[in-house]
Formats: sequence, C-alpha cells, structure tokens
Amino acid sequence: MAEEDDDYLGDLSRFLPPEASLPPKKVATSTSNKVPILQTSNKRPKTLNWQEHRKLKREKQQKVEDQLTLANIESAIPQSNIGFKMLRQMGYTPGSALGKEGSGIAEPVGIEIRRGRGGLGREDPETEKMKREEKRVFRERVNEQELMAEFGSRQKEQWRSKRVVINFKKGKAALDQLENKEVVVEEKEEGDEKDGDEEEEEEEVITEEDLKDVLMKLRDEFRYCLFCGYQYESMEALNSNCPGIDEDDH
Repeated sequence: MAEEDDDYLGDLSRFLPPEASLPPKKVATSTSNKVPILQTSNKRPKTLNWQEHRKLKREKQQKVEDQLTLANIESAIPQSNIGFKMLRQMGYTPGSALGKEGSGIAEPVGIEIRRGRGGLGREDPETEKMKREEKRVFRERVNEQELMAEFGSRQKEQWRSKRVVINFKKGKAALDQLENKEVVVEEKEEGDEKDGDEEEEEEEVITEEDLKDVLMKLRDEFRYCLFCGYQYESMEALNSNCPGIDEDDH
C-alpha cells in the first residue's frame, strides 16, 4: 500500500496536458527574408477648420473669376451690345477716338482687379512690399558706393599728405646741400629729464604751400628741379626741359 502511494505521488506528469509536456518547437527564420519595417511619423497632417476651408474656396473662386474677366477684356465689344449701338447712333465709328473731332481716347479705360480692402490709390500689398524691398536694396547700394568713394578719397588724401612730407624733406635736404649747410644733431642730456617723463615734441605740420616754397627756392636760386634730379646750367634750360614744378607734372 505504501509503495502504491509513493508511485501515485511521484508520477505527477499524468496530471499535465500532453502538449504542455512537450518542449516548444523552434521555428527557423531566415534573415534574408525579413521585411524591413517602415517607421512612420506620429505627426498627423494639420486639419483646417471651416473658416480656413471657406477662405481657400473663396480664393480659388476669385482666381477663376479674375481669369474670366481678363479674358473677356481682351475680346472686342460685340456690335450687338446695347452700349455699342448707342455709340453708333451718336456718330461713333469703330476704331476712331471718342469726343468731338476725335479728341478723346481710342481705347477703353483699362481696369485693375483689386481683391484687397485698401482704398483707391493704394497699391496691392504684395506690390508695395516688392517696391519697399527694391527701395531698401537701392539705398544699400547707394550707401555702399558712397562709403567706397569716401574711403577711396580718404586713402588718396592720406597718400598725398605722405608724399608732401616726403618731398618736403627731400627738397629741404637738397637745399641744405646746395647751400653747404651742416646738419646739426642735438643730443638730449639725461639731466634734462624730470621724474622720468619725456617731453614729446609736436610734429611740424607740413602743407603743400611749404613744399611749394622749397621747390620754388630750389628753382629760382639754384636752377635745380627736385623731381628731375638735375641742376640746369641756366633758367632757360630749366624752363624748356623741365615739365613743371609739381610731381604730377613729371
């Protein structure tokens, strides 16, 4: 009896269903047959409310009406038109101008389709925007040209000022050499300095008039032209061979 009970308790497999006792079957999969999964965005297209639908529908309808209107304008008024008949009765001839002795207009007054809410005389907002952009670009170009011209003029003036100083120093040195003057170099003594502060001498401002005075003195007294680099034998030879007084003449 004890052996039967042990066997009864030990054989628990008979209480399990037959399918559960079997191991799960492995399904062979091939990597080559896998289908790629497309990732779709979760963003939904924006839905328009009834006001936006109505606005789009009205704009489309207006475009169709504008096209029909422009097409009808290009075609001539038929002679069956009541207005055309009234003009014929008043003496109008097709192709001629209106008014007494043909002093009026010969073509109908042109029309401009306006869908905006602006008053008469105001241009379309898109046209106004384009014109403002054109004016802005034009102003920028003009300002850029003015700045470039000012920069070039300033650079030219600086270069001319440097040339005046350089030529003045050359003319002064040539004049001192012709006058047999010795250039005296003054050295500052260390005792002249007070509290370590050195007094800086202001540079002498040399103008074109100063340069002209030196050049004329060289020519009148020594028959020498700084830019020719030559001392002529007489004033006649200087006047006939030298192109002029200024550097630009040479």
